[in-house]
Amino acid sequence: MPEPRPSALTPGLHDSTPPRPDGPDLAALLAEGYLGTVWLTGQHPSRDLRRGRYTPESLTHPGKMLPTIARYAIRTYTNPGDVVLDPMAGIGTTVIEAMHLDRHGVGIEYEAEWVTKAADNIRHTHQGGAPGRGEIYHGDSTALPALLPASLHGQVSLVITSPPYGPSTHGHVRTPGPRRGQVRKINHRYGSSDNLAYRTPGQLADGFTAILTGCHQLLRPGGHVIVTARPYRRHGELIDIPGMVAAAGTNAGLQLVEECIALISGVRDGRIIPRASFFQQKNIRDAITTGDPQWLVQHEDVLIMKVASDG
Repeated sequence: MPEPRPSALTPGLHDSTPPRPDGPDLAALLAEGYLGTVWLTGQHPSRDLRRGRYTPESLTHPGKMLPTIARYAIRTYTNPGDVVLDPMAGIGTTVIEAMHLDRHGVGIEYEAEWVTKAADNIRHTHQGGAPGRGEIYHGDSTALPALLPASLHGQVSLVITSPPYGPSTHGHVRTPGPRRGQVRKINHRYGSSDNLAYRTPGQLADGFTAILTGCHQLLRPGGHVIVTARPYRRHGELIDIPGMVAAAGTNAGLQLVEECIALISGVRDGRIIPRASFFQQKNIRDAITTGDPQWLVQHEDVLIMKVASDG
């Protein structure tokens, strides 16, 4: 397995020269990210990144991973032909981006609705001429190895996933008509009430530990697990999801080898362009008004893990 490397658009590992600020490839560099612990992956809104690349019906999922995050991780940690797995696949963002990069994307999803929409995205991507392969399985990833064929055991080069969290971070708002009616929230539910998204933080930690334990069994030598997560507030209390992920990885026999930041905001002329839900923004404004300064989370923590060494 080669050492992690930048995308084809980035400077080489030993090239310390930053991109010229007026260079012709600056937009591509900013869109894909370049070497550093901060990944500039939020330059474009998710809806623009998905337009034409994903089916419109699949965009109702409440917690989609930003495609540029999956894309940058796949470019950096795998080679063409490698197997990339997402055990909480949703509408298949990891699988689709793997297919476009000539990898074999494999996803598992608990909710039948999203399995169907992920399959539609895979079909759409294949028909569009993507060079890689993709497949989606329906099942509970806390029993992960039993869900996949034996031919994939020990063959996974990279796991990319994200735990469900933060109802205030998801969904869209609508009103019944112009300038009238109560604001209502749509597209904010993962699915059935027994989904991990609706468990207590402790139950989520136990379930995610079981999922990462299964990932450990499927990894090839030198393979990586990448989990993106961010803290969120529940009734005013900050819930440390990245810390939970790190602890779950340790309990699953994985070693944290790097922690990066993937921006979900844009950067323009040295200023942050926030991308946050209506309810996130409202909650922050309300807190500041009452004298409790809080801040919009505009990045994902990226926790990068490998199988822990015996030494």
